[in-house]
Amino acid sequence: MSHVFEVTTLVDGQAEGMSLVLDEPLSLWGGLDPHSGRIIDQRHPQMGEVVSGRVLILPSGKGSSSASSILLEAVRENTAPAAIVTAEMDGILALGAVVAQEIYGKAPAVVVLSGADYKTVCKLAETKINVTISNDQLTINC
Repeated sequence: MSHVFEVTTLVDGQAEGMSLVLDEPLSLWGGLDPHSGRIIDQRHPQMGEVVSGRVLILPSGKGSSSASSILLEAVRENTAPAAIVTAEMDGILALGAVVAQEIYGKAPAVVVLSGADYKTVCKLAETKINVTISNDQLTINC
């Protein structure tokens, strides 16, 4: 069964990957190792998880504007998520993806879900299922 949700696209792209739902916002600056793609923030509930190639679902980014440079480095290292899904607009994450697209010709899609849809997607995706993003839609295949 498929569930389809409309998204607001900040950075266009098509992506598919296994979901990784974060319980809390994540600051990429100091929270993500761009060389391994691993969450390294020791206070984060999903510390140790790897974001590489995954559809990263998080409430929002957090912290420093330097997070865009960490995302850029993760794209260069091929350890970036396939897509980033948030519940709030995040210009810093979008900036990192836009610059990566310009410099490296590749970037994660960055999209925003409405509050109710975000909660539904988190519940459906918490079991690490396949998520596709394309044409302003997010599809979960159960």
